[in-house]
Amino acid sequence: MSELEQKRENLEENAFVLDYLPTGRSSSARSEPIVQLLGEEKFTLLEAVPKIPDIRIGEKVYIGKGERDKISIIKGRLTYQELTEGARSELMVAVSSIIKSNETRFVGIFNSAGPLNIRVHSLELLPGVGKKHLTAILDARDEKKFESFQDIASRVPLLQDPVKLIAERIILELKGESRFYMLTRPPQRERY
Repeated sequence: MSELEQKRENLEENAFVLDYLPTGRSSSARSEPIVQLLGEEKFTLLEAVPKIPDIRIGEKVYIGKGERDKISIIKGRLTYQELTEGARSELMVAVSSIIKSNETRFVGIFNSAGPLNIRVHSLELLPGVGKKHLTAILDARDEKKFESFQDIASRVPLLQDPVKLIAERIILELKGESRFYMLTRPPQRERY
């Protein structure tokens, strides 16, 4: 796969609006409207210029290569630290919404996750999952693959809400506070 094909594969098709700044950032020299977005597939944080002022927070918008109806241009990726306070407060809601609407994909993580090395299993990266929870999850999945979040919660009673665990892990990765990135795109490395 060429580098160009790989870049295209990493692009988001849809995103959720985290915040809308009708006059842009106060630190910006130009006064243009800005939206902060969360990509649906790889949880990429993006900044874009809207085509129309009728953008609602929490709304799903198309940002792919085709004709966009609400987004004019994608300005680039953001870090968690560059998000506005409004975007940060909306982040958990957006992440949870994406997880719930793609239940099969995220239940699949519990069904297929494997060890990272001889000491750490990838499920232990989820906040609150230690050796006891890991053993209970692996034993339950060995009996029968998980079918839904409800199935996980009922068969692994010690485990917290699976949606919340995954959402917390995604936000931890978005903050850049992780050594391993299992659910999001790693942050861009600064070029020197």
